[in-house]
Amino acid sequence: MGGEMMDKFREQSVRFGTEIHTETIGKVDLTSQPIKLWREGEEDNEQPTDTANSVIIATGASAKRMNLPGEETYWQAGISACAVCDGAVPIFRNKPLAVVGGGDSAAEEAVYLTKYASHVYVLVRRDKLRASKVMANRLSSHPKVTILYNTVPIECQGDGKLLGSLVLRDTVTKETRTMDVNGLFYAIGHIPATALFKGQLNLDEDGYIKTIPGSTETNIPGVFAAGDVQDKKYRQAVTSAGTGCMAALDSERWLEEHYPEQH
Repeated sequence: MGGEMMDKFREQSVRFGTEIHTETIGKVDLTSQPIKLWREGEEDNEQPTDTANSVIIATGASAKRMNLPGEETYWQAGISACAVCDGAVPIFRNKPLAVVGGGDSAAEEAVYLTKYASHVYVLVRRDKLRASKVMANRLSSHPKVTILYNTVPIECQGDGKLLGSLVLRDTVTKETRTMDVNGLFYAIGHIPATALFKGQLNLDEDGYIKTIPGSTETNIPGVFAAGDVQDKKYRQAVTSAGTGCMAALDSERWLEEHYPEQH
């Protein structure tokens, strides 16, 4: 299982001399060497709690949520933001499911869910899909998919343990209705965890860290970024692991070049 494998990776790392500190960083100063870091709760201190010659940022990204009434009650009990992660669980098998979103991600999630669902409803806020023509055609032609345009969920309902239905609103007529579904999947984008670095690192319009193509280098020497915090296209464990390896090697080379006496 994944958890056991990660534990073994950690044990191997420690066996080869890695020193691991599990702390939450609340403030950083990337503008000078050494890089300064303050642990959470100690941000007001003049002196940093930690320093480093090189830093790899792998803070990830979290799926956007709608914060609907009932969402907290049924989160991971019928509501998810990852069809690939959760679509095959028993509570969704041969049940009607809904996907919120109109882009390629929503189309991919919906088509994937047809493997397990009795039917998939795609809830699109506007009167058309934002997905590419190929994905839109694949979605609209699938016999187990119904696209509901001008439709948004406004409330999640159930028995207190599992999701059982959604209250939907027509964005044009404002009329509401209830639809029985046992699963709701969000595909409305992600939010990268980069608030800590705003004003220091170059970010794109969506807040993802910009890296030099073909590397994990950022605009600040010695600072590297890996995983979902700089990858808004793939967002897969395997691509995160790959860029993590790249960042480690990029950082090692940078340290050997700039601090050969220490490394």
